[in-house]
Amino acid sequence: MTTSPPAARDLVGYGREGAAIEWPGGARVAVCLVINYEEGSELSYPVDGRNEVPQEFDYPPLPVRDLGNESIFEYGSRAGIWRLQRILDERGLPATIQGCAEALELNPEVGAWIAERGHDVCCHGYRWENVSVLERDVERERLHMAVESIEASCGERPRGWYSRQPASVNTRELLVEEGGFLYDSDSFADDVPFYTPVHGRDHLVVPYSFTLNDGLFLPGQSYSSPDSFLDYGRRAFDLLWEEGATRPTLMSIGLHARLMGQPARAHVLRELLDHLLDHEGVWFTRRLDVARWWLDRHPTATSRPA
Repeated sequence: MTTSPPAARDLVGYGREGAAIEWPGGARVAVCLVINYEEGSELSYPVDGRNEVPQEFDYPPLPVRDLGNESIFEYGSRAGIWRLQRILDERGLPATIQGCAEALELNPEVGAWIAERGHDVCCHGYRWENVSVLERDVERERLHMAVESIEASCGERPRGWYSRQPASVNTRELLVEEGGFLYDSDSFADDVPFYTPVHGRDHLVVPYSFTLNDGLFLPGQSYSSPDSFLDYGRRAFDLLWEEGATRPTLMSIGLHARLMGQPARAHVLRELLDHLLDHEGVWFTRRLDVARWWLDRHPTATSRPA
């Protein structure tokens, strides 16, 4: 396998003073609602000879076809995505869809909704697969397939990228090489965007969050009930909003159609969103808009504090 030399790690970031940020309208917190749409592109025995990790069940992947686990993903595309759609549409909120190209191919109405409402797609791969084990040329081919597919499904090519964790050592170089991506979200290293050097240029990273993320509802994870997610989300926002008076920041809320689209969880999502909407100084925005704002206001890494 051809790999790049290890990249230097940045353990300093913006330092004690933090990043100098001014969001549109003087907002304290930029809030990105992110729906991960993967349904139908996951590992399945008929396609891959092995199954995806069980989503709501506490047993290891079976060595035979798992119809129950497949149906959990089907719930996300048949019912869950439309429950999330109603919640967002009722509040007029934008979202970023971290979408797998194959999943969008299999449910064209989702791509139509994305285009109709002006949401953006952050490419989540052609399939929901671990790119870190792919040969560089194979990863490049899948990336190009995903871009072409998403453009056909949603009417616009993706400008952002998010790997099924972890990204490979080649991923960022391939994104820069491809040339059409403004950012990736393959990092949890900060609260706000930052640049990292790739191929001699400054590549933008809009970090994501695995803590305020409904993936923690899975068996053995952190959220044992809907109230756990609501409490965590409120506390995270309240602190960020308080800090945002002098240090504006970014809050990412990670959702999945098959997980947060379940009724009890969707109920607390409504509560959390209404809590945020009760506050002034909140910029609900797409990740693409955050990237464009950052690239415009902070065009190179030289804008970072010394």
